[in-house]
Amino acid sequence: MKEKFLQFKNQTTEYWRKRTKGQKSLLIGFIILIILVIVFTIYFGTRTNYAPLYSDLSPEESGQIKETLDNRGVPSQLTNNGSTINVPETRVDSLKVELASEGVPESGSIDYTFIEDQMGFGMTDNEFDVMERAAMQTELEGLIQNIEGVDAANVMITLPQESTWVAEEDEGASASVVIDTGGRNNMDQTQVKALYHLVSKSVPNLSVDNIVIMNERFEHFDYENQDSSNSTLNAYEEQRSIQDDIEKDIQSQIQQMLGTIMGPDKVVVSVTTDVDFTQENREEALVEPVDEENMEGIEISAERITETYEGEFDEEGGVPGAGEEDVVNYPAGAAFGDGDYERTEDRINNEVNRIHREIVESPYKIRDLGIQVMVEPPDPEDPESLAPESLNDIEQILSTVVSTSIDDTYLQDVTEDEINNKIFVSAQEFEGKIDFETEAGSSIPLWMYILAGVLGAAVIVLLVLLLRRKKEEEEEDHVYLDQMTAQDEVPDLPEDEDSEQATRRKQLEKLAKENPEEFSKLLRTWLSDD
Repeated sequence: MKEKFLQFKNQTTEYWRKRTKGQKSLLIGFIILIILVIVFTIYFGTRTNYAPLYSDLSPEESGQIKETLDNRGVPSQLTNNGSTINVPETRVDSLKVELASEGVPESGSIDYTFIEDQMGFGMTDNEFDVMERAAMQTELEGLIQNIEGVDAANVMITLPQESTWVAEEDEGASASVVIDTGGRNNMDQTQVKALYHLVSKSVPNLSVDNIVIMNERFEHFDYENQDSSNSTLNAYEEQRSIQDDIEKDIQSQIQQMLGTIMGPDKVVVSVTTDVDFTQENREEALVEPVDEENMEGIEISAERITETYEGEFDEEGGVPGAGEEDVVNYPAGAAFGDGDYERTEDRINNEVNRIHREIVESPYKIRDLGIQVMVEPPDPEDPESLAPESLNDIEQILSTVVSTSIDDTYLQDVTEDEINNKIFVSAQEFEGKIDFETEAGSSIPLWMYILAGVLGAAVIVLLVLLLRRKKEEEEEDHVYLDQMTAQDEVPDLPEDEDSEQATRRKQLEKLAKENPEEFSKLLRTWLSDD
Protein backbone atom coordinates (compact mmCIF):
# COMPACT_ATOMS: atom_id res chain seq x y z
CA MET A 1 0.00 0.00 0.00
CA LYS A 2 2.85 2.33 0.89
CA GLU A 3 4.60 1.56 -2.37
CA LYS A 4 1.46 2.40 -4.37
CA PHE A 5 1.10 5.66 -2.51
CA LEU A 6 4.74 6.56 -3.16
CA GLN A 7 4.35 5.56 -6.79
CA PHE A 8 1.21 7.73 -7.15
CA LYS A 9 3.01 10.61 -5.43
CA ASN A 10 6.00 10.32 -7.75
CA GLN A 11 3.79 10.17 -10.82
CA THR A 12 1.83 13.21 -9.67
CA THR A 13 5.02 15.13 -8.89
CA GLU A 14 6.49 14.15 -12.24
CA TYR A 15 3.31 15.16 -14.06
CA TRP A 16 3.16 18.54 -12.27
CA ARG A 17 6.84 19.22 -12.91
CA LYS A 18 6.42 18.70 -16.64
CA ARG A 19 3.47 21.13 -16.95
CA THR A 20 3.96 24.68 -18.20
CA LYS A 21 2.97 27.74 -16.20
CA GLY A 22 -0.20 28.22 -18.25
CA GLN A 23 -1.27 24.62 -17.70
CA LYS A 24 -0.52 24.87 -13.99
CA SER A 25 -2.64 28.04 -13.72
CA LEU A 26 -5.48 26.40 -15.61
CA LEU A 27 -5.39 23.33 -13.38
CA ILE A 28 -5.37 25.45 -10.23
CA GLY A 29 -8.30 27.54 -11.50
CA PHE A 30 -10.21 24.41 -12.43
CA ILE A 31 -9.72 22.94 -8.95
CA ILE A 32 -10.78 26.21 -7.31
CA LEU A 33 -13.86 26.33 -9.55
CA ILE A 34 -14.88 22.80 -8.56
CA ILE A 35 -14.42 23.67 -4.87
CA LEU A 36 -16.59 26.80 -5.27
CA VAL A 37 -19.30 24.82 -7.04
CA ILE A 38 -19.34 22.28 -4.23
CA VAL A 39 -19.40 25.01 -1.56
CA PHE A 40 -22.24 26.96 -3.24
CA THR A 41 -24.24 23.80 -3.83
CA ILE A 42 -23.96 22.80 -0.19
CA TYR A 43 -24.74 26.34 0.99
CA PHE A 44 -27.83 26.91 -1.15
CA GLY A 45 -28.98 23.32 -0.72
CA THR A 46 -28.93 23.48 3.06
CA ARG A 47 -29.99 27.13 3.50
CA THR A 48 -33.45 27.78 4.93
CA ASN A 49 -35.62 30.06 2.82
CA TYR A 50 -37.92 32.31 4.82
CA ALA A 51 -41.31 33.61 3.65
CA PRO A 52 -43.77 36.04 5.30
CA LEU A 53 -46.27 34.39 7.61
CA TYR A 54 -48.10 37.60 8.61
CA SER A 55 -47.53 41.22 7.60
CA ASP A 56 -48.82 44.66 8.65
CA LEU A 57 -49.05 43.53 12.28
CA SER A 58 -49.29 45.69 15.33
CA PRO A 59 -46.57 45.37 18.02
CA GLU A 60 -48.97 43.45 20.26
CA GLU A 61 -49.84 40.96 17.53
CA SER A 62 -46.19 40.51 16.55
CA GLY A 63 -45.21 39.81 20.16
CA GLN A 64 -48.02 37.28 20.57
CA ILE A 65 -47.15 35.40 17.38
CA LYS A 66 -43.42 35.48 18.15
CA GLU A 67 -44.02 33.99 21.60
CA THR A 68 -46.22 31.24 20.15
CA LEU A 69 -43.63 30.31 17.52
CA ASP A 70 -40.80 30.25 20.07
CA ASN A 71 -42.82 27.92 22.29
CA ARG A 72 -43.31 25.62 19.33
CA GLY A 73 -39.59 25.71 18.47
CA VAL A 74 -40.21 27.26 15.05
CA PRO A 75 -37.41 29.60 13.84
CA SER A 76 -38.71 33.03 12.88
CA GLN A 77 -37.49 36.47 11.80
CA LEU A 78 -38.93 39.95 12.36
CA THR A 79 -38.69 42.47 9.51
CA ASN A 80 -40.22 45.85 8.53
CA ASN A 81 -39.82 47.27 12.04
CA GLY A 82 -41.47 44.25 13.59
CA SER A 83 -44.64 44.36 11.45
CA THR A 84 -43.77 41.24 9.42
CA ILE A 85 -42.90 37.77 10.70
CA ASN A 86 -41.00 35.37 8.43
CA VAL A 87 -40.89 31.61 8.95
CA PRO A 88 -39.44 28.73 6.89
CA GLU A 89 -41.12 28.71 3.50
CA THR A 90 -42.12 25.04 3.74
CA ARG A 91 -44.11 25.64 6.94
CA VAL A 92 -46.04 28.80 6.04
CA ASP A 93 -49.32 27.13 5.08
CA SER A 94 -49.38 24.66 7.97
CA LEU A 95 -48.54 27.36 10.54
CA LYS A 96 -51.32 29.64 9.27
CA VAL A 97 -53.87 26.88 9.72
CA GLU A 98 -52.57 25.87 13.15
CA LEU A 99 -52.39 29.43 14.49
CA ALA A 100 -55.83 30.27 13.09
CA SER A 101 -57.33 27.27 14.90
CA GLU A 102 -55.86 28.60 18.15
CA GLY A 103 -57.16 32.12 17.57
CA VAL A 104 -53.72 33.63 17.06
CA PRO A 105 -53.23 36.51 16.57
CA GLU A 106 -55.82 38.13 18.79
CA SER A 107 -56.35 41.66 17.50
CA GLY A 108 -58.40 42.79 20.47
CA SER A 109 -61.23 43.99 18.21
CA ILE A 110 -64.80 42.90 18.81
CA ASP A 111 -66.29 40.83 16.01
CA TYR A 112 -69.40 38.72 15.67
CA THR A 113 -67.70 35.66 17.14
CA PHE A 114 -66.92 37.68 20.27
CA ILE A 115 -70.62 38.53 20.61
CA GLU A 116 -71.54 34.86 20.39
CA ASP A 117 -69.07 34.03 23.16
CA GLN A 118 -70.33 36.82 25.44
CA MET A 119 -74.05 36.32 24.95
CA GLY A 120 -75.95 35.20 28.02
CA PHE A 121 -78.99 35.88 30.13
CA GLY A 122 -77.27 38.76 31.91
CA MET A 123 -76.57 40.84 28.76
CA THR A 124 -78.67 43.98 28.47
CA ASP A 125 -79.94 45.53 25.24
CA ASN A 126 -77.54 48.45 25.55
CA GLU A 127 -74.55 46.13 25.92
CA PHE A 128 -75.68 44.14 22.90
CA ASP A 129 -76.10 47.32 20.81
CA VAL A 130 -72.60 48.52 21.74
CA MET A 131 -70.99 45.19 20.87
CA GLU A 132 -73.00 44.91 17.66
CA ARG A 133 -71.85 48.35 16.50
CA ALA A 134 -68.22 47.54 17.44
CA ALA A 135 -68.42 44.24 15.53
CA MET A 136 -69.88 46.04 12.53
CA GLN A 137 -67.03 48.55 12.58
CA THR A 138 -64.45 45.75 12.83
CA GLU A 139 -65.92 43.86 9.87
CA LEU A 140 -66.06 47.02 7.78
CA GLU A 141 -62.44 47.82 8.56
CA GLY A 142 -61.42 44.36 7.38
CA LEU A 143 -63.41 44.71 4.14
CA ILE A 144 -61.98 48.15 3.39
CA GLN A 145 -58.40 46.95 3.95
CA ASN A 146 -58.91 44.39 1.18
CA ILE A 147 -59.26 47.21 -1.37
CA GLU A 148 -56.09 47.86 -3.34
CA GLY A 149 -54.25 50.97 -2.16
CA VAL A 150 -55.61 50.86 1.42
CA ASP A 151 -53.14 49.80 4.11
CA ALA A 152 -55.36 50.35 7.15
CA ALA A 153 -58.80 51.72 7.98
CA ASN A 154 -60.69 53.07 10.99
CA VAL A 155 -64.50 53.19 10.93
CA MET A 156 -66.85 55.01 13.30
CA ILE A 157 -70.56 54.31 12.93
CA THR A 158 -73.38 56.24 14.59
CA LEU A 159 -76.71 54.39 14.74
CA PRO A 160 -79.93 56.27 15.56
CA GLN A 161 -82.05 55.28 18.50
CA GLU A 162 -85.32 53.66 17.58
CA SER A 163 -88.32 55.80 18.48
CA THR A 164 -91.32 54.28 20.19
CA TRP A 165 -93.63 56.91 18.74
CA VAL A 166 -95.20 56.34 15.35
CA ALA A 167 -95.34 60.03 14.49
CA GLU A 168 -91.61 60.51 14.90
CA GLU A 169 -89.38 59.48 12.02
CA ASP A 170 -86.19 57.59 12.73
CA GLU A 171 -83.03 59.49 11.97
CA GLY A 172 -80.60 58.03 9.48
CA ALA A 173 -77.28 56.46 10.40
CA SER A 174 -73.93 58.10 9.71
CA ALA A 175 -70.39 56.85 9.27
CA SER A 176 -66.88 58.31 9.29
CA VAL A 177 -64.01 56.43 7.64
CA VAL A 178 -60.31 57.25 7.84
CA ILE A 179 -58.09 55.21 5.54
CA ASP A 180 -54.31 54.95 5.46
CA THR A 181 -53.01 54.94 1.88
CA GLY A 182 -49.33 54.98 2.81
CA GLY A 183 -48.81 58.41 1.27
CA ARG A 184 -50.04 57.26 -2.15
CA ASN A 185 -52.51 59.26 -4.22
CA ASN A 186 -53.81 56.37 -6.27
CA MET A 187 -57.47 56.34 -5.22
CA ASP A 188 -59.47 56.88 -8.37
CA GLN A 189 -63.18 57.62 -8.52
CA THR A 190 -64.04 53.96 -9.09
CA GLN A 191 -62.38 52.94 -5.83
CA VAL A 192 -63.98 55.87 -3.99
CA LYS A 193 -67.42 54.82 -5.21
CA ALA A 194 -66.68 51.27 -4.12
CA LEU A 195 -65.85 52.51 -0.62
CA TYR A 196 -69.05 54.56 -0.39
CA HIS A 197 -71.24 51.69 -1.61
CA LEU A 198 -69.50 49.20 0.67
CA VAL A 199 -70.15 51.31 3.76
CA SER A 200 -73.66 52.30 2.69
CA LYS A 201 -74.82 48.73 2.02
CA SER A 202 -73.24 47.36 5.21
CA VAL A 203 -75.09 49.63 7.64
CA PRO A 204 -78.92 49.87 7.77
CA ASN A 205 -80.51 53.19 6.84
CA LEU A 206 -77.18 54.70 5.81
CA SER A 207 -77.21 56.86 2.70
CA VAL A 208 -74.20 57.98 0.73
CA ASP A 209 -74.78 61.60 1.82
CA ASN A 210 -74.18 60.65 5.48
CA ILE A 211 -70.74 59.09 4.84
CA VAL A 212 -67.45 60.95 5.19
CA ILE A 213 -64.23 59.34 3.90
CA MET A 214 -60.77 60.89 4.26
CA ASN A 215 -57.16 59.73 4.27
CA GLU A 216 -54.45 60.11 6.87
CA ARG A 217 -53.65 63.61 5.54
CA PHE A 218 -57.30 64.73 6.10
CA GLU A 219 -57.98 64.85 2.37
CA HIS A 220 -61.63 64.16 1.61
CA PHE A 221 -62.77 61.69 -1.03
CA ASP A 222 -66.00 63.07 -2.44
CA TYR A 223 -68.61 60.92 -4.12
CA GLU A 224 -69.23 62.14 -7.65
CA ASN A 225 -72.51 61.26 -9.28
CA GLN A 226 -71.78 60.41 -12.87
CA ASP A 227 -75.33 61.20 -14.02
CA SER A 228 -75.12 64.80 -12.85
CA SER A 229 -71.56 65.38 -13.91
CA ASN A 230 -71.24 67.20 -17.22
CA SER A 231 -67.69 68.42 -16.90
CA THR A 232 -65.49 69.11 -19.87
CA LEU A 233 -63.11 66.33 -18.82
CA ASN A 234 -65.84 63.69 -18.94
CA ALA A 235 -66.95 64.92 -22.36
CA TYR A 236 -63.36 64.79 -23.60
CA GLU A 237 -62.86 61.26 -22.28
CA GLU A 238 -66.10 60.12 -23.91
CA GLN A 239 -65.21 61.68 -27.25
CA ARG A 240 -61.68 60.30 -27.09
CA SER A 241 -63.01 56.83 -26.35
CA ILE A 242 -65.40 57.00 -29.31
CA GLN A 243 -62.63 58.18 -31.62
CA ASP A 244 -60.35 55.35 -30.44
CA ASP A 245 -63.10 52.81 -31.06
CA ILE A 246 -63.63 54.10 -34.61
CA GLU A 247 -59.90 54.03 -35.38
CA LYS A 248 -59.42 50.56 -33.90
CA ASP A 249 -62.39 49.21 -35.84
CA ILE A 250 -61.10 50.49 -39.18
CA GLN A 251 -57.54 49.45 -38.34
CA SER A 252 -58.53 45.88 -37.39
CA GLN A 253 -60.55 45.47 -40.60
CA ILE A 254 -57.66 46.65 -42.80
CA GLN A 255 -55.12 44.62 -40.80
CA GLN A 256 -57.20 41.46 -41.13
CA MET A 257 -57.80 41.96 -44.84
CA LEU A 258 -54.21 42.82 -45.81
CA GLY A 259 -52.80 40.27 -43.35
CA THR A 260 -54.70 37.52 -45.15
CA ILE A 261 -53.10 38.60 -48.42
CA MET A 262 -49.55 39.49 -47.36
CA GLY A 263 -49.21 37.61 -44.06
CA PRO A 264 -50.13 38.67 -40.52
CA ASP A 265 -46.57 39.74 -39.65
CA LYS A 266 -45.97 41.48 -42.97
CA VAL A 267 -48.37 44.41 -42.57
CA VAL A 268 -48.57 47.30 -40.09
CA VAL A 269 -51.59 49.63 -40.26
CA SER A 270 -52.11 53.02 -38.61
CA VAL A 271 -55.38 54.95 -38.82
CA THR A 272 -56.06 58.56 -37.81
CA THR A 273 -59.51 60.15 -37.90
CA ASP A 274 -61.12 63.54 -37.46
CA VAL A 275 -64.57 63.03 -35.97
CA ASP A 276 -67.27 65.69 -35.86
CA PHE A 277 -68.99 65.52 -32.46
CA THR A 278 -71.40 68.41 -33.19
CA GLN A 279 -75.00 67.53 -32.30
CA GLU A 280 -77.56 69.75 -34.07
CA ASN A 281 -81.26 70.13 -33.23
CA ARG A 282 -83.14 71.77 -36.15
CA GLU A 283 -86.82 72.50 -36.80
CA GLU A 284 -88.03 73.12 -40.36
CA ALA A 285 -91.44 74.41 -41.57
CA LEU A 286 -91.47 74.05 -45.38
CA VAL A 287 -94.16 74.94 -47.97
CA GLU A 288 -93.74 73.24 -51.33
CA PRO A 289 -95.97 73.25 -54.44
CA VAL A 290 -97.66 70.04 -55.40
CA ASP A 291 -96.74 70.52 -59.05
CA GLU A 292 -93.10 71.50 -58.86
CA GLU A 293 -92.76 71.92 -62.66
CA ASN A 294 -95.55 74.51 -62.97
CA MET A 295 -95.18 75.69 -59.39
CA GLU A 296 -98.90 75.14 -58.75
CA GLY A 297 -100.93 73.58 -55.99
CA ILE A 298 -104.20 71.67 -55.92
CA GLU A 299 -107.43 73.71 -56.41
CA ILE A 300 -109.75 72.89 -53.55
CA SER A 301 -112.29 75.73 -54.16
CA ALA A 302 -112.95 78.35 -56.86
CA GLU A 303 -115.26 81.42 -57.05
CA ARG A 304 -115.76 83.64 -60.12
CA ILE A 305 -117.54 87.01 -59.88
CA THR A 306 -118.56 88.92 -63.09
CA GLU A 307 -120.20 92.38 -63.10
CA THR A 308 -121.47 94.23 -66.25
CA TYR A 309 -123.44 97.49 -66.72
CA GLU A 310 -124.93 99.29 -69.74
CA GLY A 311 -127.12 102.51 -69.63
CA GLU A 312 -127.51 106.34 -69.97
CA PHE A 313 -126.43 108.92 -67.42
CA ASP A 314 -128.97 111.59 -66.24
CA GLU A 315 -128.18 115.24 -66.54
CA GLU A 316 -127.00 117.10 -63.58
CA GLY A 317 -129.69 118.89 -61.62
CA GLY A 318 -131.67 119.01 -58.46
CA VAL A 319 -130.71 120.15 -55.07
CA PRO A 320 -127.27 119.02 -54.02
CA GLY A 321 -127.48 116.69 -51.13
CA ALA A 322 -131.27 117.06 -50.80
CA GLY A 323 -132.04 113.38 -50.42
CA GLU A 324 -131.92 111.52 -47.18
CA GLU A 325 -129.33 109.07 -48.48
CA ASP A 326 -127.42 111.60 -50.61
CA VAL A 327 -123.98 112.84 -49.82
CA VAL A 328 -123.78 116.51 -48.89
CA ASN A 329 -122.59 118.81 -51.70
CA TYR A 330 -122.45 115.85 -54.14
CA PRO A 331 -124.62 116.27 -57.25
CA ALA A 332 -127.29 113.62 -57.29
CA GLY A 333 -127.64 111.45 -60.36
CA ALA A 334 -124.11 112.15 -61.50
CA ALA A 335 -123.38 108.40 -61.95
CA PHE A 336 -126.08 107.88 -64.52
CA GLY A 337 -125.68 108.31 -68.25
CA ASP A 338 -124.42 106.53 -71.36
CA GLY A 339 -121.59 103.96 -70.67
CA ASP A 340 -120.46 100.34 -70.20
CA TYR A 341 -118.96 98.67 -67.14
CA GLU A 342 -117.57 95.13 -66.71
CA ARG A 343 -115.59 93.55 -63.77
CA THR A 344 -114.42 89.93 -63.45
CA GLU A 345 -112.95 88.47 -60.22
CA ASP A 346 -111.64 84.88 -59.76
CA ARG A 347 -111.13 83.56 -56.24
CA ILE A 348 -109.22 80.16 -56.25
CA ASN A 349 -107.98 78.42 -53.12
CA ASN A 350 -104.90 76.20 -53.82
CA GLU A 351 -103.57 73.63 -51.34
CA VAL A 352 -99.76 73.18 -51.09
CA ASN A 353 -97.46 70.71 -49.29
CA ARG A 354 -96.81 71.91 -45.78
CA ILE A 355 -93.86 70.05 -44.23
CA HIS A 356 -92.87 70.34 -40.58
CA ARG A 357 -89.64 68.64 -39.54
CA GLU A 358 -87.92 68.36 -36.20
CA ILE A 359 -84.42 67.09 -37.00
CA VAL A 360 -81.81 65.92 -34.49
CA GLU A 361 -78.51 65.50 -36.29
CA SER A 362 -76.57 62.52 -34.98
CA PRO A 363 -72.96 63.31 -33.95
CA TYR A 364 -69.88 61.09 -34.51
CA LYS A 365 -69.49 61.84 -38.21
CA ILE A 366 -66.10 61.09 -39.72
CA ARG A 367 -64.92 64.39 -41.12
CA ASP A 368 -61.48 63.25 -42.30
CA LEU A 369 -59.56 59.96 -42.42
CA GLY A 370 -55.92 59.08 -42.94
CA ILE A 371 -54.47 55.59 -43.40
CA GLN A 372 -50.78 54.66 -43.28
CA VAL A 373 -49.72 51.12 -44.25
CA MET A 374 -46.23 49.61 -44.05
CA VAL A 375 -45.67 46.36 -45.99
CA GLU A 376 -42.63 44.10 -45.76
CA PRO A 377 -41.56 42.71 -49.16
CA PRO A 378 -41.17 38.93 -49.71
CA ASP A 379 -37.40 39.54 -49.63
CA PRO A 380 -36.96 41.99 -46.74
CA GLU A 381 -33.57 43.16 -47.97
CA ASP A 382 -34.91 43.92 -51.47
CA PRO A 383 -37.84 46.40 -51.44
CA GLU A 384 -38.30 45.93 -55.19
CA SER A 385 -39.26 42.27 -54.65
CA LEU A 386 -42.81 43.50 -53.96
CA ALA A 387 -44.57 43.93 -57.29
CA PRO A 388 -45.90 47.45 -58.08
CA GLU A 389 -49.25 45.85 -58.92
CA SER A 390 -49.59 44.73 -55.31
CA LEU A 391 -48.96 48.27 -54.07
CA ASN A 392 -51.55 49.63 -56.52
CA ASP A 393 -54.10 47.08 -55.33
CA ILE A 394 -53.48 48.06 -51.71
CA GLU A 395 -53.88 51.76 -52.54
CA GLN A 396 -57.12 51.02 -54.39
CA ILE A 397 -58.48 49.11 -51.40
CA LEU A 398 -57.56 51.92 -49.02
CA SER A 399 -59.08 54.51 -51.35
CA THR A 400 -62.38 52.64 -51.20
CA VAL A 401 -62.20 52.48 -47.39
CA VAL A 402 -61.60 56.25 -47.16
CA SER A 403 -64.40 57.19 -49.57
CA THR A 404 -66.93 54.95 -47.81
CA SER A 405 -65.95 55.97 -44.29
CA ILE A 406 -66.05 59.77 -44.61
CA ASP A 407 -69.53 61.21 -44.16
CA ASP A 408 -71.29 62.33 -47.35
CA THR A 409 -71.60 65.88 -46.01
CA TYR A 410 -67.82 66.28 -46.05
CA LEU A 411 -67.15 64.01 -49.04
CA GLN A 412 -68.97 66.20 -51.57
CA ASP A 413 -66.13 68.67 -52.04
CA VAL A 414 -63.32 66.09 -51.88
CA THR A 415 -61.65 65.17 -55.17
CA GLU A 416 -60.05 61.86 -56.06
CA ASP A 417 -56.55 63.33 -55.75
CA GLU A 418 -57.32 64.54 -52.25
CA ILE A 419 -58.51 61.04 -51.31
CA ASN A 420 -55.26 59.57 -52.62
CA ASN A 421 -53.32 62.08 -50.52
CA LYS A 422 -54.95 60.65 -47.41
CA ILE A 423 -53.33 57.26 -48.13
CA PHE A 424 -49.69 56.30 -47.67
CA VAL A 425 -48.30 52.88 -48.57
CA SER A 426 -44.62 51.98 -48.16
CA ALA A 427 -42.66 48.76 -48.67
CA GLN A 428 -39.58 48.24 -46.51
CA GLU A 429 -37.94 45.79 -44.12
CA PHE A 430 -39.30 45.47 -40.57
CA GLU A 431 -36.30 45.69 -38.26
CA GLY A 432 -38.27 46.20 -35.06
CA LYS A 433 -39.90 42.80 -34.82
CA ILE A 434 -39.95 41.29 -31.36
CA ASP A 435 -39.67 37.54 -31.02
CA PHE A 436 -41.40 36.40 -27.87
CA GLU A 437 -39.91 33.26 -26.39
CA THR A 438 -41.95 31.08 -24.10
CA GLU A 439 -40.20 30.79 -20.79
CA ALA A 440 -40.36 27.32 -19.38
CA GLY A 441 -40.84 27.22 -15.67
CA SER A 442 -38.04 25.52 -13.75
CA SER A 443 -37.17 25.16 -10.11
CA ILE A 444 -33.42 25.34 -10.84
CA PRO A 445 -32.14 28.94 -10.56
CA LEU A 446 -30.54 30.64 -13.53
CA TRP A 447 -27.13 30.98 -11.92
CA MET A 448 -26.88 27.18 -11.74
CA TYR A 449 -27.22 26.95 -15.51
CA ILE A 450 -24.60 29.67 -15.99
CA LEU A 451 -22.22 27.98 -13.59
CA ALA A 452 -22.73 24.61 -15.25
CA GLY A 453 -22.05 26.16 -18.66
CA VAL A 454 -18.84 27.80 -17.44
CA LEU A 455 -17.74 24.56 -15.80
CA GLY A 456 -18.45 22.55 -18.94
CA ALA A 457 -16.54 25.05 -21.08
CA ALA A 458 -13.57 24.89 -18.68
CA VAL A 459 -13.54 21.07 -18.84
CA ILE A 460 -13.62 21.12 -22.64
CA VAL A 461 -10.78 23.66 -22.81
CA LEU A 462 -8.72 21.60 -20.36
CA LEU A 463 -9.23 18.39 -22.36
CA VAL A 464 -8.25 20.13 -25.56
CA LEU A 465 -5.07 21.52 -23.97
CA LEU A 466 -4.14 18.12 -22.51
CA LEU A 467 -4.64 16.34 -25.83
CA ARG A 468 -2.65 19.03 -27.63
CA ARG A 469 0.12 18.78 -25.03
CA LYS A 470 0.24 15.01 -25.30
CA LYS A 471 0.49 15.23 -29.06
CA GLU A 472 3.34 17.77 -28.79
CA GLU A 473 5.20 15.53 -26.35
CA GLU A 474 4.94 12.56 -28.70
CA GLU A 475 6.22 14.66 -31.56
CA GLU A 476 9.11 15.88 -29.39
CA ASP A 477 9.97 12.26 -28.46
CA HIS A 478 10.13 11.23 -32.10
CA VAL A 479 12.24 14.23 -32.99
CA TYR A 480 14.52 13.59 -30.07
CA LEU A 481 15.00 9.92 -31.00
CA ASP A 482 15.76 10.88 -34.58
CA GLN A 483 18.33 13.35 -33.35
CA MET A 484 19.89 10.75 -31.06
CA THR A 485 20.23 8.24 -33.86
CA ALA A 486 21.63 10.90 -36.20
CA GLN A 487 24.41 11.99 -33.88
CA ASP A 488 27.81 10.68 -35.07
CA GLU A 489 29.60 11.63 -31.91
CA VAL A 490 27.88 8.98 -29.85
CA PRO A 491 30.39 6.13 -29.38
CA ASP A 492 29.42 2.62 -30.29
CA LEU A 493 28.58 0.28 -27.53
CA PRO A 494 31.08 -2.48 -26.91
CA GLU A 495 30.48 -5.62 -28.90
CA ASP A 496 31.45 -7.91 -26.08
CA GLU A 497 28.37 -9.94 -25.40
CA ASP A 498 29.48 -10.90 -21.89
CA SER A 499 30.16 -7.37 -20.65
CA GLU A 500 27.80 -5.39 -18.47
CA GLN A 501 27.39 -2.68 -21.11
CA ALA A 502 26.32 -5.23 -23.71
CA THR A 503 23.73 -6.57 -21.36
CA ARG A 504 22.35 -3.08 -20.76
CA ARG A 505 22.33 -2.42 -24.47
CA LYS A 506 20.32 -5.56 -25.14
CA GLN A 507 17.90 -4.57 -22.39
CA LEU A 508 17.50 -1.09 -23.83
CA GLU A 509 16.92 -2.46 -27.32
CA LYS A 510 14.35 -4.88 -26.00
CA LEU A 511 12.66 -2.08 -24.04
CA ALA A 512 12.64 0.16 -27.12
CA LYS A 513 10.99 -2.55 -29.21
CA GLU A 514 8.41 -3.71 -26.68
CA ASN A 515 7.53 -0.43 -24.92
CA PRO A 516 8.62 2.68 -26.82
CA GLU A 517 6.81 5.06 -24.46
CA GLU A 518 8.64 3.83 -21.38
CA PHE A 519 11.89 3.92 -23.32
CA SER A 520 11.29 7.59 -24.27
CA LYS A 521 10.45 8.50 -20.67
CA LEU A 522 13.64 6.81 -19.52
CA LEU A 523 15.69 8.77 -22.02
CA ARG A 524 14.10 12.06 -20.92
CA THR A 525 14.88 11.21 -17.31
CA TRP A 526 18.53 10.58 -18.13
CA LEU A 527 18.76 13.77 -20.14
CA SER A 528 17.19 15.83 -17.36
CA ASP A 529 19.63 14.34 -14.84
CA ASP A 530 22.54 15.26 -17.08
